[in-house]
Amino acid sequence: MYLVIFDCDGTLVDSQETILHGLEAGFAAAGLSMPDRRTALSIVGLSLERAFLELVGPQYADKVPLMASSYRSIKTASREAGIDFDPLYPGTREALEQLHARKDVLLGIATGKSRRGVDHILGTHGFDGWFATIQTADTSPSKPHPDMIDRALAETGAEASRTVMIGDTGFDMAMARAANAYALGVTWGYHDHSRLQTDGAHLVIDRFDELHGALETLLKFDKEPA
Repeated sequence: MYLVIFDCDGTLVDSQETILHGLEAGFAAAGLSMPDRRTALSIVGLSLERAFLELVGPQYADKVPLMASSYRSIKTASREAGIDFDPLYPGTREALEQLHARKDVLLGIATGKSRRGVDHILGTHGFDGWFATIQTADTSPSKPHPDMIDRALAETGAEASRTVMIGDTGFDMAMARAANAYALGVTWGYHDHSRLQTDGAHLVIDRFDELHGALETLLKFDKEPA
C-alpha cells in the first residue's frame, strides 16, 4: 500500500487571499504594521502561532496569542458568513480522483491548518471521506517536525519507504525528510523551486499533470489502478 500525503494551503487550494485577510486581522489587533505580501506569505505551512512569531520576532512574542486568536476569529466569522472560499488549483480534482480510484493508494493530509479548517475545505470541494488520515496543527507540532507524517504512518500502517509528502514549501520537504518519506515539491504555492530543493525535495513539479509521472519515479507504482 502506498500513502500519498498532501499539504493543503498552496498545494491543493489557493488560499493566499483568505490567509492574508486573517493575517491583517492579527496585525491590526496587535497594533503592528502588516509586512509586505511576499514576507507575509512566506510563513504559510507553519502552525499559526509559529507563523506569527516568525513574522513579528521574539520582541513581540507576547502579542502572538492575541494575533492568533484574532486570525481564528475572522476565519470563523467568514465561514459562518459563507465568504471563506479557497479555490482548487488547476488539476487538483483530477489528480485526487485518479489517486482515490486506486486500490493500492491511501490519501492523506498534513497541514498547519486546524482540523476545522481542513474539514471546511474538504466539505466545500466534495472530498469528504477521501482521506485515510488527516494530520493538523491541532494535534502535532509545527512543520518541519516529522510528527504529522509519523502519526499518518501509524494510523494507516503504511511504510515510510512507500510514502510521499507533496507540498509547496520547504517546511513540507524538511518534514518528509525527517520522517524518512519521499519529498515532492510543487512550484505553484509559496516557495520557489530553489527553496524546495534546498530543503530536501527529491523531485519538484510545476503542474498537477506531472504528478503521476513523479509518483511513478519515486514510488515505482504502475500507471493503472491496481
